[in-house]
Amino acid sequence: MQYHPAPAWLAEAASAAEQQGPGMLRIVLIVMILGCVLTAWFLLRGYRRKDD
Repeated sequence: MQYHPAPAWLAEAASAAEQQGPGMLRIVLIVMILGCVLTAWFLLRGYRRKDD
């Protein structure tokens, strides 16, 4: 396994991100937001009062 200094690794990651395009970032953000909303809904639904 070769050792790559941090600047070379960072430049390689940046070039790989450019090849992916903006679509991948958009998908990651949408999934992250939906996950936060679903987690909040799941956690907060247990705090509802039951008027039985």
